[in-house]
Amino acid sequence: MDIKPIKKLKLYGFNNLTKSLSFNMYDICYAKTLEDRQRYIEYIDEMYNAERLTKILTDVSNIIGAHILNIAKQDYDPQGASVTILIAENEVDNASNEKSYTEAPGPIPETILAHLDKSHITVHTYPEVHPDDGISTFRADIDVSTCGQISPLKALNYLIHCFNPDIVTLDYRVRGFTRSVEGKKVYKDHKINSIQNYLTSDTKDLYQMIDVNVYQENIFHTKMLLKDFDLDNYLFGINKKELQKAEKKIIKQKLKREMFEIFYGRNMS
Repeated sequence: MDIKPIKKLKLYGFNNLTKSLSFNMYDICYAKTLEDRQRYIEYIDEMYNAERLTKILTDVSNIIGAHILNIAKQDYDPQGASVTILIAENEVDNASNEKSYTEAPGPIPETILAHLDKSHITVHTYPEVHPDDGISTFRADIDVSTCGQISPLKALNYLIHCFNPDIVTLDYRVRGFTRSVEGKKVYKDHKINSIQNYLTSDTKDLYQMIDVNVYQENIFHTKMLLKDFDLDNYLFGINKKELQKAEKKIIKQKLKREMFEIFYGRNMS
């Protein structure tokens, strides 16, 4: 989908609107044995380790036109990983930036933490398994927050295709205000009435979606559930040919219940 360039709005001073895009992305599968469940956790930890996540978030920085100031990454025991990237709209002198991190003793100065609040990209992963019935779930939480003219919405489709999730919950919000050349407050510098406006047609075709938006507060929420369901895509360590008809039916029920509970945000009997 070709998105027409947005006509630039002439602003007084600099654009200090904060635009925040938050993802919760879920991958669901069924692992029959304890060994398969452990192997699933190991697979996810390898597939989405801190190094790979750093590569994905670096690509996001390039897509939205941001400049990377600092990267912090960590793998966890027994599972999971986190990456935080501090970004800026304009290019920064690398030499002076490096000095501020390597020579300052003690914790990072508060001014840098405040900047992190404005423009940053973070990801945290949460692989886990149900202790009894074999359902295994991988969740990735991603936040892209920018200050200025760069927009996190440009990375929307890339991130969804990177993770190929079964379920996505998206929140987008524009906070603060900037001023026009006449001094009038501007609370939003781009047109949007739904996050779906910025999804490509191939992404939309894959998911059923619902919106819950608060337009007057510039808050937009979209939930996405994968349309197609092929049991083989949800089995780990086995394939459906190895299962009896009754067993396949039970596993499908478990998987769909897990997906619906996450999508609708409530437990089902």
